[in-house]
Amino acid sequence: MHSAEFRRCLDTLDVEGIKRLWEHVSPHLPQPKSDHEALATLHMARTSAESIAHGKRFYSHRWLLDNNFPSSLPDRLKPSAEKMYPTPTQGVGISVNSRSPLIKPVTKLVEKAMSDVVIDIYADNSNPDPQIVRKHMMEARKTTYQKLLGAIPGVNI
Repeated sequence: MHSAEFRRCLDTLDVEGIKRLWEHVSPHLPQPKSDHEALATLHMARTSAESIAHGKRFYSHRWLLDNNFPSSLPDRLKPSAEKMYPTPTQGVGISVNSRSPLIKPVTKLVEKAMSDVVIDIYADNSNPDPQIVRKHMMEARKTTYQKLLGAIPGVNI
């Protein structure tokens, strides 16, 4: 009798419904402490439920990984899940160029200084604010140019 309602809640991610149903069916067992905990539990159950469509199981797999929870999706389905919901990644592009052969060595040092700053920021924070990364990169650029070339009147680096 309750199995159809459990499946409906699982299929639709009905947090309020699953909390009411769980309290009614199993009041003697621990209950979710928050909606977020109930949602995580639904996603976890979805990844292992063969009766749930693959697309929904794949979505739950990505949600769990993005929210630092383990996924119960079988290994055989993980490649398909990664194709449907790929892992987001961040990147930083740094390019410092000059046509002058005299300045080329300077641009390489400036590029390295900017890269070093980015590496340090990502070492301290796996998901930094892009505006902060840009600010520190541009500070490293300016500082390195000034160290190598000195202050040039009328030139804003």
